[in-house]
Amino acid sequence: MSTTALSPALAGKRVLICVGSGGVGKTTAAAALALRASVDGRSTLVCTIDPARRLANSLGLTALGNAETRVPATALEPLGVQPRASLYAMMLDMKQTWDELITRVAPPEQRERILSNRFYQSLSTALAGSQEYISMEKLWELRRSSNYELIVLDTPPTAHALDFLDAPNRVLDFLDNDAAKWLLTPALKAGKLGMSLFNRGGYVMRGLAKFTGTEMLQELSNFMLAISSLNEGFRERARGVRQLLEDPNTGFVLVTSPHPERMDEAIHFHRMLKQHRMEVVSLVVNRVHPMPTEALWADAATLTPSRRAKVEETLREQQIMAEQDRTGINQLQAACPGVPIVQVPRFALDVHDISALWRTGRYLVGDETLG
Repeated sequence: MSTTALSPALAGKRVLICVGSGGVGKTTAAAALALRASVDGRSTLVCTIDPARRLANSLGLTALGNAETRVPATALEPLGVQPRASLYAMMLDMKQTWDELITRVAPPEQRERILSNRFYQSLSTALAGSQEYISMEKLWELRRSSNYELIVLDTPPTAHALDFLDAPNRVLDFLDNDAAKWLLTPALKAGKLGMSLFNRGGYVMRGLAKFTGTEMLQELSNFMLAISSLNEGFRERARGVRQLLEDPNTGFVLVTSPHPERMDEAIHFHRMLKQHRMEVVSLVVNRVHPMPTEALWADAATLTPSRRAKVEETLREQQIMAEQDRTGINQLQAACPGVPIVQVPRFALDVHDISALWRTGRYLVGDETLG
Protein backbone atom coordinates (compact mmCIF):
# COMPACT_ATOMS: atom_id res chain seq x y z
CA MET A 1 0.00 0.00 0.00
CA SER A 2 1.26 3.48 -0.86
CA THR A 3 2.64 5.47 2.06
CA THR A 4 1.14 8.60 0.49
CA ALA A 5 -2.39 7.21 0.42
CA LEU A 6 -5.38 8.55 2.30
CA SER A 7 -5.89 5.39 4.36
CA PRO A 8 -4.71 6.84 7.72
CA ALA A 9 -7.00 9.87 7.42
CA LEU A 10 -9.89 7.71 6.29
CA ALA A 11 -9.47 5.49 9.34
CA GLY A 12 -8.74 8.16 11.93
CA LYS A 13 -10.47 11.46 11.11
CA ARG A 14 -14.07 12.29 11.96
CA VAL A 15 -14.43 14.96 9.26
CA LEU A 16 -12.84 15.13 5.80
CA ILE A 17 -13.42 18.27 3.72
CA CYS A 18 -12.70 18.14 0.00
CA VAL A 19 -11.66 21.57 -1.27
CA GLY A 20 -10.33 23.00 -4.51
CA SER A 21 -11.26 24.72 -7.74
CA GLY A 22 -14.31 23.84 -9.77
CA GLY A 23 -14.16 20.97 -12.22
CA VAL A 24 -11.26 19.05 -10.66
CA GLY A 25 -13.29 16.14 -9.26
CA LYS A 26 -14.05 17.08 -5.64
CA THR A 27 -17.49 15.47 -5.73
CA THR A 28 -16.07 12.21 -7.09
CA ALA A 29 -13.26 12.20 -4.52
CA ALA A 30 -15.69 12.85 -1.66
CA ALA A 31 -18.05 10.06 -2.74
CA ALA A 32 -15.20 7.61 -3.34
CA LEU A 33 -13.74 8.26 0.12
CA ALA A 34 -17.13 7.86 1.80
CA LEU A 35 -17.80 4.62 -0.08
CA ARG A 36 -14.46 3.17 0.93
CA ALA A 37 -14.90 4.20 4.57
CA SER A 38 -18.25 2.41 4.83
CA VAL A 39 -16.85 -0.74 3.23
CA ASP A 40 -13.93 -0.61 5.68
CA GLY A 41 -16.33 -0.42 8.64
CA ARG A 42 -17.00 3.24 9.49
CA SER A 43 -20.54 4.63 9.36
CA THR A 44 -20.24 7.51 6.93
CA LEU A 45 -22.18 10.45 5.48
CA VAL A 46 -21.13 12.22 2.28
CA CYS A 47 -22.60 15.69 1.85
CA THR A 48 -22.31 17.43 -1.52
CA ILE A 49 -23.41 20.76 -2.97
CA ASP A 50 -23.12 19.57 -6.58
CA PRO A 51 -26.56 20.02 -8.19
CA ALA A 52 -25.79 17.42 -10.84
CA ARG A 53 -27.09 13.89 -10.43
CA ARG A 54 -23.68 12.28 -10.86
CA LEU A 55 -23.21 11.53 -7.18
CA ALA A 56 -26.67 10.04 -6.75
CA ASN A 57 -26.36 7.94 -9.88
CA SER A 58 -22.88 6.68 -9.04
CA LEU A 59 -24.17 5.53 -5.64
CA GLY A 60 -27.12 3.73 -7.17
CA LEU A 61 -29.69 6.36 -6.15
CA THR A 62 -32.16 8.15 -8.39
CA ALA A 63 -31.87 11.47 -6.56
CA LEU A 64 -30.50 13.19 -3.47
CA GLY A 65 -32.07 15.87 -1.32
CA ASN A 66 -31.44 17.92 1.80
CA ALA A 67 -32.07 14.93 4.07
CA GLU A 68 -29.71 12.02 4.59
CA THR A 69 -30.51 9.04 2.34
CA ARG A 70 -29.10 5.60 3.02
CA VAL A 71 -27.25 3.97 0.14
CA PRO A 72 -28.63 0.41 -0.14
CA ALA A 73 -26.17 -2.42 0.23
CA THR A 74 -27.49 -3.79 -3.06
CA ALA A 75 -25.89 -0.82 -4.82
CA LEU A 76 -22.50 -2.34 -4.00
CA GLU A 77 -23.27 -5.75 -5.46
CA PRO A 78 -21.42 -5.03 -8.74
CA LEU A 79 -18.25 -4.57 -6.66
CA GLY A 80 -18.43 -7.98 -5.04
CA VAL A 81 -17.94 -6.41 -1.61
CA GLN A 82 -20.13 -6.06 1.46
CA PRO A 83 -20.13 -2.78 3.40
CA ARG A 84 -19.29 -3.31 7.05
CA ALA A 85 -21.04 -0.06 8.03
CA SER A 86 -23.81 2.16 6.74
CA LEU A 87 -23.33 4.78 4.04
CA TYR A 88 -25.57 7.84 3.74
CA ALA A 89 -25.56 10.65 1.21
CA MET A 90 -27.22 14.05 0.88
CA MET A 91 -27.13 17.04 -1.46
CA LEU A 92 -27.17 20.40 0.28
CA ASP A 93 -30.06 22.66 -0.75
CA MET A 94 -28.74 26.10 0.13
CA LYS A 95 -32.10 27.88 0.45
CA GLN A 96 -33.68 25.08 2.49
CA THR A 97 -30.66 24.84 4.78
CA TRP A 98 -30.76 28.60 5.44
CA ASP A 99 -34.50 28.35 6.17
CA GLU A 100 -33.90 25.47 8.58
CA LEU A 101 -31.20 27.48 10.34
CA ILE A 102 -33.48 30.50 10.78
CA THR A 103 -36.26 28.23 12.02
CA ARG A 104 -33.92 26.79 14.66
CA VAL A 105 -32.36 30.01 15.93
CA ALA A 106 -35.03 32.71 15.52
CA PRO A 107 -37.80 33.25 18.09
CA PRO A 108 -41.22 32.19 16.76
CA GLU A 109 -42.45 35.78 16.43
CA GLN A 110 -39.50 36.71 14.16
CA ARG A 111 -39.23 33.64 11.93
CA GLU A 112 -41.84 34.54 9.33
CA ARG A 113 -40.67 38.17 9.18
CA ILE A 114 -37.18 36.97 8.30
CA LEU A 115 -38.15 34.13 5.97
CA SER A 116 -40.45 36.34 3.88
CA ASN A 117 -38.05 39.30 3.70
CA ARG A 118 -36.55 39.97 0.28
CA PHE A 119 -33.13 40.81 1.70
CA TYR A 120 -33.07 37.52 3.52
CA GLN A 121 -34.05 35.71 0.32
CA SER A 122 -31.11 37.35 -1.46
CA LEU A 123 -28.81 36.40 1.39
CA SER A 124 -29.89 32.78 1.26
CA THR A 125 -29.57 32.43 -2.51
CA ALA A 126 -27.18 34.96 -4.01
CA LEU A 127 -25.00 36.79 -1.48
CA ALA A 128 -21.29 36.11 -2.08
CA GLY A 129 -20.06 33.62 0.49
CA SER A 130 -23.49 32.44 1.65
CA GLN A 131 -23.07 29.03 0.01
CA GLU A 132 -19.71 28.46 1.67
CA TYR A 133 -21.03 29.74 4.99
CA ILE A 134 -24.08 27.52 5.04
CA SER A 135 -22.12 24.42 3.97
CA MET A 136 -19.80 24.92 6.96
CA GLU A 137 -22.79 25.60 9.21
CA LYS A 138 -24.45 22.39 8.03
CA LEU A 139 -21.27 20.44 8.64
CA TRP A 140 -21.06 21.79 12.20
CA GLU A 141 -24.70 20.95 12.86
CA LEU A 142 -24.31 17.42 11.45
CA ARG A 143 -21.18 16.79 13.51
CA ARG A 144 -22.93 17.96 16.67
CA SER A 145 -26.21 16.13 16.17
CA SER A 146 -25.33 12.89 14.38
CA ASN A 147 -23.40 9.76 15.30
CA TYR A 148 -21.61 9.15 12.01
CA GLU A 149 -18.05 8.02 12.56
CA LEU A 150 -17.03 10.01 9.49
CA ILE A 151 -18.55 12.92 7.56
CA VAL A 152 -17.12 13.76 4.14
CA LEU A 153 -18.01 17.22 2.81
CA ASP A 154 -17.80 18.29 -0.83
CA THR A 155 -17.42 22.09 -0.85
CA PRO A 156 -18.52 24.73 -3.37
CA PRO A 157 -16.04 25.33 -6.22
CA THR A 158 -13.80 28.34 -5.73
CA ALA A 159 -10.93 29.86 -7.66
CA HIS A 160 -9.41 31.50 -4.59
CA ALA A 161 -8.78 30.03 -1.17
CA LEU A 162 -9.90 33.18 0.59
CA ASP A 163 -13.33 32.88 -1.03
CA PHE A 164 -13.79 29.70 0.98
CA LEU A 165 -11.96 30.60 4.19
CA ASP A 166 -13.35 34.13 4.54
CA ALA A 167 -16.92 33.37 3.48
CA PRO A 168 -18.29 33.04 7.05
CA ASN A 169 -16.71 36.36 8.03
CA ARG A 170 -18.14 38.10 4.96
CA VAL A 171 -21.65 36.88 5.72
CA LEU A 172 -21.38 37.72 9.42
CA ASP A 173 -20.00 41.18 8.61
CA PHE A 174 -23.01 41.75 6.36
CA LEU A 175 -25.38 40.73 9.15
CA ASP A 176 -23.57 42.99 11.60
CA ASN A 177 -22.71 45.88 9.28
CA ASP A 178 -21.98 49.01 11.29
CA ALA A 179 -22.62 51.33 8.33
CA ALA A 180 -26.05 49.83 7.68
CA LYS A 181 -26.92 50.10 11.36
CA TRP A 182 -25.83 53.75 11.40
CA LEU A 183 -27.98 54.57 8.39
CA LEU A 184 -30.94 52.70 9.80
CA THR A 185 -30.62 53.74 13.45
CA PRO A 186 -33.92 55.68 13.53
CA ALA A 187 -35.74 52.76 11.97
CA LEU A 188 -34.16 50.24 14.27
CA LYS A 189 -35.17 52.31 17.26
CA ALA A 190 -38.60 53.40 16.18
CA GLY A 191 -39.77 50.60 13.90
CA LYS A 192 -41.75 51.13 10.68
CA LEU A 193 -43.11 54.56 11.67
CA GLY A 194 -39.63 55.81 12.37
CA MET A 195 -38.47 54.46 9.02
CA SER A 196 -41.31 56.23 7.25
CA LEU A 197 -40.47 59.55 8.88
CA PHE A 198 -36.77 59.07 8.23
CA ASN A 199 -37.43 58.34 4.58
CA ARG A 200 -39.22 61.67 4.26
CA GLY A 201 -36.74 63.76 6.22
CA GLY A 202 -33.35 62.08 6.21
CA TYR A 203 -30.91 63.48 3.64
CA VAL A 204 -28.80 60.30 3.40
CA MET A 205 -31.82 58.02 3.16
CA ARG A 206 -33.46 60.25 0.55
CA GLY A 207 -30.29 60.01 -1.51
CA LEU A 208 -30.25 56.23 -1.24
CA ALA A 209 -33.91 56.05 -2.09
CA LYS A 210 -33.21 57.57 -5.50
CA PHE A 211 -31.27 54.44 -6.36
CA THR A 212 -33.05 51.76 -4.34
CA GLY A 213 -36.54 53.05 -3.68
CA THR A 214 -38.14 53.59 -0.29
CA GLU A 215 -39.84 50.20 -0.44
CA MET A 216 -36.49 48.46 -0.75
CA LEU A 217 -35.09 50.53 2.12
CA GLN A 218 -38.07 49.49 4.18
CA GLU A 219 -37.27 45.84 3.41
CA LEU A 220 -33.67 46.41 4.49
CA SER A 221 -34.80 48.10 7.68
CA ASN A 222 -37.16 45.25 8.49
CA PHE A 223 -34.46 42.68 7.84
CA MET A 224 -31.82 44.43 9.97
CA LEU A 225 -34.35 44.90 12.76
CA ALA A 226 -35.38 41.23 12.72
CA ILE A 227 -31.88 39.80 12.37
CA SER A 228 -30.01 42.09 14.77
CA SER A 229 -31.00 40.10 17.84
CA LEU A 230 -29.60 36.91 16.27
CA ASN A 231 -26.16 38.23 15.40
CA GLU A 232 -24.44 37.01 18.54
CA GLY A 233 -25.95 33.58 18.03
CA PHE A 234 -24.59 33.51 14.48
CA ARG A 235 -21.18 34.54 15.70
CA GLU A 236 -21.20 31.87 18.41
CA ARG A 237 -21.99 29.25 15.79
CA ALA A 238 -19.26 30.65 13.55
CA ARG A 239 -16.80 30.20 16.38
CA GLY A 240 -17.96 26.60 16.66
CA VAL A 241 -17.40 26.11 12.94
CA ARG A 242 -13.91 27.57 13.24
CA GLN A 243 -13.07 25.23 16.11
CA LEU A 244 -14.31 22.28 14.08
CA LEU A 245 -12.13 23.23 11.09
CA GLU A 246 -9.06 23.48 13.34
CA ASP A 247 -9.86 20.31 15.29
CA PRO A 248 -7.24 17.51 15.03
CA ASN A 249 -10.05 15.15 14.00
CA THR A 250 -10.74 17.28 10.91
CA GLY A 251 -8.67 16.96 7.74
CA PHE A 252 -8.70 18.75 4.40
CA VAL A 253 -8.32 16.87 1.12
CA LEU A 254 -7.09 19.36 -1.47
CA VAL A 255 -8.16 18.18 -4.93
CA THR A 256 -6.57 19.53 -8.10
CA SER A 257 -5.71 18.52 -11.66
CA PRO A 258 -2.37 18.51 -13.51
CA HIS A 259 -3.22 21.72 -15.37
CA PRO A 260 -0.62 24.40 -14.40
CA GLU A 261 -3.28 26.98 -13.50
CA ARG A 262 -5.08 24.51 -11.24
CA MET A 263 -1.81 23.50 -9.57
CA ASP A 264 -0.97 27.15 -8.86
CA GLU A 265 -4.37 27.53 -7.22
CA ALA A 266 -3.78 24.37 -5.17
CA ILE A 267 -0.42 25.69 -3.93
CA HIS A 268 -2.05 28.94 -2.87
CA PHE A 269 -4.94 27.07 -1.24
CA HIS A 270 -2.48 24.90 0.71
CA ARG A 271 -0.60 27.97 1.89
CA MET A 272 -3.79 29.64 3.13
CA LEU A 273 -5.03 26.50 4.91
CA LYS A 274 -1.69 26.19 6.66
CA GLN A 275 -1.81 29.85 7.74
CA HIS A 276 -5.28 29.22 9.15
CA ARG A 277 -3.95 26.23 11.15
CA MET A 278 -5.99 23.69 9.19
CA GLU A 279 -4.52 20.28 8.40
CA VAL A 280 -4.17 19.19 4.77
CA VAL A 281 -4.06 15.39 4.96
CA SER A 282 -3.48 14.91 1.24
CA LEU A 283 -3.16 16.56 -2.13
CA VAL A 284 -5.14 14.59 -4.70
CA VAL A 285 -4.03 15.17 -8.29
CA ASN A 286 -6.90 13.92 -10.41
CA ARG A 287 -6.97 12.95 -14.10
CA VAL A 288 -3.25 12.37 -14.41
CA HIS A 289 -2.08 11.05 -17.79
CA PRO A 290 -0.40 7.67 -17.20
CA MET A 291 2.91 6.90 -18.86
CA PRO A 292 2.56 4.38 -21.73
CA THR A 293 3.69 0.96 -20.55
CA GLU A 294 6.34 -1.19 -22.17
CA ALA A 295 3.58 -3.64 -23.09
CA LEU A 296 1.81 -0.96 -25.15
CA TRP A 297 5.00 -0.17 -27.05
CA ALA A 298 5.59 -3.88 -27.62
CA ASP A 299 2.05 -4.36 -28.91
CA ALA A 300 2.50 -1.44 -31.32
CA ALA A 301 5.63 -3.04 -32.72
CA THR A 302 3.62 -6.07 -33.86
CA LEU A 303 1.26 -4.02 -36.06
CA THR A 304 1.48 -3.34 -39.78
CA PRO A 305 3.80 -0.40 -40.63
CA SER A 306 1.03 2.14 -41.32
CA ARG A 307 -0.98 1.11 -38.29
CA ARG A 308 2.14 0.99 -36.11
CA ALA A 309 3.10 4.55 -37.07
CA LYS A 310 -0.29 5.91 -35.97
CA VAL A 311 -0.32 3.98 -32.68
CA GLU A 312 3.24 5.01 -31.83
CA GLU A 313 2.41 8.64 -32.56
CA THR A 314 -0.48 8.40 -30.09
CA LEU A 315 1.77 6.79 -27.50
CA ARG A 316 4.38 9.54 -27.94
CA GLU A 317 1.68 12.19 -27.39
CA GLN A 318 0.54 10.38 -24.27
CA GLN A 319 4.14 10.17 -23.07
CA ILE A 320 4.61 13.92 -23.52
CA MET A 321 1.44 14.68 -21.54
CA ALA A 322 2.49 12.20 -18.83
CA GLU A 323 5.91 13.86 -18.58
CA GLN A 324 4.29 17.29 -18.32
CA ASP A 325 2.01 16.01 -15.55
CA ARG A 326 4.97 14.49 -13.72
CA THR A 327 6.90 17.76 -13.89
CA GLY A 328 3.91 19.65 -12.49
CA ILE A 329 3.43 17.13 -9.68
CA ASN A 330 7.10 17.42 -8.73
CA GLN A 331 6.70 21.19 -8.52
CA LEU A 332 3.59 20.72 -6.42
CA GLN A 333 5.47 18.43 -4.03
CA ALA A 334 8.31 20.93 -3.73
CA ALA A 335 5.88 23.76 -2.96
CA CYS A 336 3.96 21.70 -0.37
CA PRO A 337 6.65 19.72 1.46
CA GLY A 338 5.45 17.04 3.84
CA VAL A 339 1.96 16.79 2.35
CA PRO A 340 1.18 13.35 0.86
CA ILE A 341 0.29 13.43 -2.82
CA VAL A 342 -2.13 10.90 -4.30
CA GLN A 343 -2.43 10.51 -8.06
CA VAL A 344 -5.63 9.35 -9.75
CA PRO A 345 -5.36 8.58 -13.47
CA ARG A 346 -7.45 9.98 -16.25
CA PHE A 347 -9.97 7.24 -16.99
CA ALA A 348 -11.32 6.53 -20.46
CA LEU A 349 -14.84 7.43 -19.25
CA ASP A 350 -16.12 9.84 -16.61
CA VAL A 351 -16.95 8.38 -13.21
CA HIS A 352 -20.67 7.68 -13.47
CA ASP A 353 -21.32 4.38 -11.68
CA ILE A 354 -20.41 2.52 -8.51
CA SER A 355 -17.63 0.50 -10.16
CA ALA A 356 -15.80 3.59 -11.42
CA LEU A 357 -16.29 5.24 -8.02
CA TRP A 358 -14.81 2.19 -6.31
CA ARG A 359 -11.81 2.19 -8.63
CA THR A 360 -11.20 5.87 -7.89
CA GLY A 361 -11.22 5.00 -4.20
CA ARG A 362 -8.64 2.26 -4.77
CA TYR A 363 -6.21 4.91 -5.99
CA LEU A 364 -7.08 7.23 -3.12
CA VAL A 365 -6.24 4.58 -0.50
CA GLY A 366 -3.22 3.21 -2.37
CA ASP A 367 -4.54 -0.19 -3.49
CA GLU A 368 -3.62 0.90 -7.02
CA THR A 369 -0.96 3.44 -7.95
CA LEU A 370 0.36 5.17 -11.03
CA GLY A 371 3.80 3.91 -11.92
